[in-house]
Amino acid sequence: MKHKIAIVDDHTLLSQAIGNLIESFDDFETDGIFHNGQELINALKNKTIQPQIVLMDVNMPVLNGIETTKILTKEFPDLLVLALSVDEDENTIIQMLKSGAKGYLSKDIQKDILYLALTHTLQHGFFHTQNVTHALLGSLKKKNELDDLKEREIEFIQLACSDLTYKEIADKMFLSPKTIDNYRDAVFSKLNIKNRVGLVLFAIKSGIYVVDQ
Repeated sequence: MKHKIAIVDDHTLLSQAIGNLIESFDDFETDGIFHNGQELINALKNKTIQPQIVLMDVNMPVLNGIETTKILTKEFPDLLVLALSVDEDENTIIQMLKSGAKGYLSKDIQKDILYLALTHTLQHGFFHTQNVTHALLGSLKKKNELDDLKEREIEFIQLACSDLTYKEIADKMFLSPKTIDNYRDAVFSKLNIKNRVGLVLFAIKSGIYVVDQ
C-alpha cells in the first residue's frame, strides 16, 4: 500500500508538479492538493483525506504554513509536516520548527532528496537537509548531556527560541550584550552547533523547548 502525501501550496503549477513527482515514486501517492492551510484542515476534519505527511508551503493566503502547522500539531498530532518553501530566512525556519514541522525543505530540492526526506520522515519522524541545518541534527546532544550546560545557559537557550534579538535577551536576563555573546559562543561550542536554528533544533529535541500548541 502506498503512503499518502498531501500538498499545501498556493502556486498551482508548482503544487501540481510536486504532485506528479510524488506519483512517480513507487511507494508514495498524492492525497490531495490544497491552496492554503484552511482547505487542508477542512478536508482533514471532513475525513476526505488521510495523509501521513503534509508538504507545507509557508507563505500562503487565508491560513499560512506556520499557523496551519500549529493547528495540525495540536489537533492532528500524528500527522507529519515537512515545510517546503523558497524562504530560507533563519527566523522563518525557526518558526516552522517551533510550530511542529519535522523538517524544512527548499522548493528547488532534487527528486532523490525529496524521496529520501519522505522515507526518512516516515521512519524516524523528522528530516533536515544540509542547506537548512548544515548537518546540525547529527550533532544534537542527548538529554543526559544537558549536564554540560549551566542553569543560566539553559535559560539563554529557552529565550533564544523566541523572537527576541540577542540584545533583547541580554536585557531580559539583566546582562550585557557582550556577556550574552559569550553565552552564545559557549553554548554553540558545548553543543557543537553553528547557528540559532541548530540551537532551536537542540532545544526541541532535548525537551528544553516545548513545541507551540
